[in-house]
Order: sequence, then C-alpha cells, then structure tokens
Amino acid sequence: LLFFQIVHILNMTSAKIMSFLLHPEESLHSLQNRIEFETGISTGNQELLLETGICLDPRKPASQCVIDGVRGWDSYMVYLFDKSKTVYDGPFASRSLSDCVNYIVQDSKIQLPIPQLRKVWAEAVHYVIGLKEDYSRLFQGQRAAMLSLLRYNANLIKMKNNMVSASQQLKAKLEFFHQSIRLDLERYSDQMAYGISSEKMLKAWKEMEEKASQCAQAEDIGYLDEQIMALHTEIVELQKSPYARRQGEVMESLEQRAIDLYKQLKTRPPDHAYSDSTDMVKIIVQTVQSQDRVLKELFGHLSKLLGCKQKIIDLLPEIEVALNNIKEADNSVMQMQGKRQREIWHLLKIACTQSSSRSPVSSSLEGTASTPAAAWLPQGCSGNAPPHPLSSLAAPQEGENFADVIQENVNYLELFSSILQEVRQEQNSMMVS
Repeated sequence: LLFFQIVHILNMTSAKIMSFLLHPEESLHSLQNRIEFETGISTGNQELLLETGICLDPRKPASQCVIDGVRGWDSYMVYLFDKSKTVYDGPFASRSLSDCVNYIVQDSKIQLPIPQLRKVWAEAVHYVIGLKEDYSRLFQGQRAAMLSLLRYNANLIKMKNNMVSASQQLKAKLEFFHQSIRLDLERYSDQMAYGISSEKMLKAWKEMEEKASQCAQAEDIGYLDEQIMALHTEIVELQKSPYARRQGEVMESLEQRAIDLYKQLKTRPPDHAYSDSTDMVKIIVQTVQSQDRVLKELFGHLSKLLGCKQKIIDLLPEIEVALNNIKEADNSVMQMQGKRQREIWHLLKIACTQSSSRSPVSSSLEGTASTPAAAWLPQGCSGNAPPHPLSSLAAPQEGENFADVIQENVNYLELFSSILQEVRQEQNSMMVS
C-alpha cells in the first residue's frame, strides 16, 4: 500500500503557496521540475529552504520536505527562493475579499439583519486572521533566509580563518627562509678564501632568494580581509535591525479587536434587529494597511539579506584561489629550503672527502674524491688544474710530521662543523621565536 504525502511550498517571489502530492520514491529533482512548471523558476535557480535555513539535499528524496508530527497542514513549510534574484519586489496584493465581505466594505453603513450580519462578520474575522497569518508565513520565510545567510557566513569565517592561518604560516616561513639564506650566503662568502666555492650553487641560492620574495605576494590577503570584515559588519547590522524581528503586533491587536467585535454581535438578540458594519470595516481597512506596511519592510530587509548572501557566494571562490596560492608558495619555500640544506651537506661531504683524499693513509680515495666534488667545483678545478684552497690540502713534505697533517685536517673539519652548528642554532632560535 503506497502512502502519499503533501508538501506545501511558499514561493517567496510571489507570496503564494503551492501544494504537491508526493510519490513515496519521488526524487527532489522531479519535484523541482514540477515547481519549475508552476512558477517558471528554473531548477538551477531554485533554492528550497527548511524553516531552519537548511537547504534541501538533492541526494535525498522529495519526502525530506515533510516533517512527521507537524502541527497542521500549513504550520510547517518549505520556502522557495529564486537564486537569480537578490531584490524582491514586495509587498504583494493582499488576499482577495469574499463577495459578502466585499459587500460591506463597499458600503459599511448598510443595515443588515443580525443573523445575516453574524455570517458576514464571521467571514470578516476570518479574513483579518488570514492577513496576519500570511504575514507570519512570509516572516518565517525571511527568518529561514537569515538562518541560511548565517550558515554561509559561518562557512566564510571558517575559510577566512584557514586563509589567515595559512598566510601567517607562509609569512613566518618566508622570514625564516630569508634569514637563513642571508646567513648562509654570509658564511659562504667568509669561507670562500679557505674553503669550497661554486658559482653555480651561489647563483642558484640568489635565485632562490628572489623567488622567495615573489612568494611573499601570496601572503597579501588584505583586500579579501577588508571585504570579509565589511560583510561581517553588514550582517551584524541586519541581525540588529528591527525588521529582523516580527512586526505583526498591530495586526495581532486588530485581529483581537475583530474577534471581540464579533463576540459582542453574537450577544445581541436577533429579533427584528439591524446594524451596520462601520466598526468591522474600519478594522479590515486598518489590517490591510498594516499588512502593506510590514510586508514592504519585510521584503526590503529580505532583499538586503539575499544581497549579503550573494556577496558571500561571490567571495568564496576568491578565498579558495588565495588559499591555493598560499599553499603553492608555502610548498615552493619548503622545497627551496630543503634543496639548500642538501647542498650545504653536500659541501660538507666534499670538504671531508677532499681532506681525507690528501692524507697518505687515505691515498686509496684519491681516485674517487674528485668525482662527487666535480659537480660543485668551478670549471678549471678538475683534471690537471690545481684544486681550490680547501677542496684539497697540500701533500705532506719530506720530514713533515704526519700527526701535524692529521691535526690540520681535524681543525678544518671542526671549523666547518662549528659553522653548521651555528647555523642550526640560529635556525632553531628563529623557529622558536
């Protein structure tokens, strides 16, 4: 046995309610096609919100619109918005009068028998209550739009925080990188007189420094931050606005006056008594005027909400692009840092290899020492050309104490090790700070 459900949708662009009978397995896309046929709003531009501000999930069936245990057929609605519009042209025409109510509105002083007047006034009271309920439903739609805006804003804040955090990390890494490479270049220049040199490596390091300066452009997110802060201010103002709260107090008061007036009429004896409808018509007119005013305010506020929401939708891709640029710059800086540190350790290996290859004890390494060093030594330092000052130590002369040669090698190694230790300590201190 199939159970069908009914979904009630309030079209916020026309203030009209549509009701659809749902098949148990009907998809949301199928329902949206039916809505498009009724309203002319394309499925791509439809935004269907629950009263909590949650957008309907296209992966779930259309029955997600209907909540079990609701208080009445129209006490819970789905609110339809047109995503192609941010300005809503309300207020809309009030609900139409019934013939008998229209009769007394056209001539409020006409005398009618009490029994007949009771029937007319009962419809008049129903009309006044209906005007108030129309406003209440539209206000709930505005409320759903506000809650949806706040959900988008929460997502915006989350993305902004991620962007700011990534930007600050990039800034810290760039500062660390610049200080590190400046120190490396300074110490490299200091040791060139007695150590190892490579024009190719020096050029690569300077290119790294320039590239790191270009990466700094990615951390500049000030223009986005300003737009986000302006949006936050606008949203807070919208939340504080009196139009964000229900404005139906006047209509509720008029509704009660109409009910009281009808109760008074019921107590009057019906025998051959006549009366006019002046008081009831005044209430009807005042209620219509009050609804016009509050709906104008409601749709003006709603348009501001939707405009804010569109600004967030437009900003999100820009933040995503900025975040990707920061991540790419971050990866580039870390790759350059790693490459430079590998080169420093390669220099150390060359220094150690060259120092060992000149020792008589390590004479068997002479054939291989020039191979790892060749990539970094300048042209002219390989083959038969004389080696760089520290890249190879002089062979011991006759009568020279072998222990002195060993000690000199150890001294050079200790010097290089101390330089590396200083670099590490400075890098660690910078990372901690």
